[in-house]
This record gives sequence, C-alpha cells and structure tokens, in this order.
Amino acid sequence: MELIQQLVNGISLGSIYALIALGYTMVYGIVRLINFAHGDVFMIGSFVGFYAVTSFHVGFFSALLLAMVSCAILGVCIERIAYKPLRNATRIAVLITAIGVSLLIEYGTIYLRGAQPEAYPSTVLPDKKIEVLGVTVNSQSLLILGVSIVLMILLQFIVHKTKVGKAMRAVSHDAEAARLMGINVDNTISATFAIGSALAGAAGVIFGIYYTKIDPLMGIIPGLKAFVAAVLGGIGIIPGAMVGGLMLGVIESLVSGLGYSLWRDGVAFIILILILIFRPAGLFGKNVREKV
Repeated sequence: MELIQQLVNGISLGSIYALIALGYTMVYGIVRLINFAHGDVFMIGSFVGFYAVTSFHVGFFSALLLAMVSCAILGVCIERIAYKPLRNATRIAVLITAIGVSLLIEYGTIYLRGAQPEAYPSTVLPDKKIEVLGVTVNSQSLLILGVSIVLMILLQFIVHKTKVGKAMRAVSHDAEAARLMGINVDNTISATFAIGSALAGAAGVIFGIYYTKIDPLMGIIPGLKAFVAAVLGGIGIIPGAMVGGLMLGVIESLVSGLGYSLWRDGVAFIILILILIFRPAGLFGKNVREKV
C-alpha cells in the first residue's frame, strides 16, 4: 500500500514536471533552443497565481487562467526581445542570452518585491483525505493531476487539430519550406513560446498549491528537473516530455519513500548523465546523423 501511495504522489509531482518540460521540448522542436529562462516563467506564474488568490480573492481556476495568460504574454515578450534578433546567431550566443534572461527575471523579481518567500493559503483547494482500496489519497493531488491531464490533452488537440498546430509541426520539420508555403514562421515561433509559457504558468500555480511555499529563485531546480524530463523523453518530442516528467516524478517519490530523501534532487541528474551516455536521443527519440 505504501508503494501505491508513493506512486500516486509521484504521478502528481511528475505531472508538474511534465507541464514545464513541454515548454522546453516545444521550443527546442521549433528553433533548436534550450530556453533556460523557462523555469523562471514558471516562477512568475506561481507568483501571479499567489497574488490573484491573496489580493483579488479569486478561486483556483481563475488564478490558473490569469497565470497562464500572464506567462503566455511574458513568453512572447522574451522571444521577441531576446531571441528573435539572434535567430541566425551561433548557438552559444543564444544559450548565453537564455541564461542572462533567466538571471534578469530572477533578480528583477527580487528587486521589485524582495527575496522573502510567500505561502499559498491552504484554503485554495479543498484538502480532504480520500481512501481508495486502503490507499489514502489527498483530494488536492487528484485535482492537480486532473488539471494537468486536461492541459496535456488540450495541447495535443492544439498541435494535431488546429491551424496553429499544423504550422508548428511544419516549422519544426523544415522552417524554410514552411516559409515558402506561406506560413508566418515568426508568428508560429511566438505562438510556440506563448503555449509553452502558459503551461509553465499553470505548473507554477499547481506547484504553489502542492508545496505551499514559493520564492523568486524557486524556478531553478524544477526548471532543471523538467529539462531532464524533456531529455529523458526525447527533447523536441511532446509525448516524450509528458512521459519523461511522469517517470521522473515517480522515481523521485520512490527514492523518498525508500528513505533516501536527500537524494531526491540528485537522482534527476544521475538519470540525465545515464541518458546522455546510453541513449542521448531519449526514450522516444531517434538518432539522427548530422553533417559537420
């Protein structure tokens, strides 16, 4: 029963990693960029949700929607201001810019509001214990998991059934050919950043409710773990990010359940090293030859 309990906790945690990882993998799939500022967009989403709940006294779903919209706008601004001028620059220049944007968001937030942590009110979501087949499950965990699954299904619908999704898939396959076919590549890239950032904002609110405490540097570790999840599933592959996030959450919970709580952060990076050594393309990726 303890194992099942840890699996439930792991899936709830993994769904948060999956939502953040989707942003990494979508952006990489389109522009071959690792957006290291993505973890800080997640942090901004958490604070937007917090202030929506505490200052404007809105409910969970209103705070979630507000955080998603705010982060979508922030994601587009980051892409247009920081990354668009570097479209044809070297990868190292873009990577350094991503790190710079990350630090700007972190310490800009500290400058504006201070470094003190905040805590989500415990009344945002009903906290009831539900017993299923001898396993006690927190109602918050079930609702968080349900919201995460709905958002992932919605993303799959957007990518496979809408005009924007078709444009995203075309640009990820061949940007030049897509441009020749009349697709506005710049707008498609901005839409990708908007969708990925909105998911990160949703993950921020969910994380804040799940763990209660938030602070301006909270995006660093979850952001890196979500990157590990994206690499685990196969960077650039949307189903891979979902599976990678869920797997990472379950592994972390099992490690904690076995009494090795101090290793729960370290295990993510051990997985990253093992994946890069034995299967660099990830679980869902295929090895592709590149001419140098």
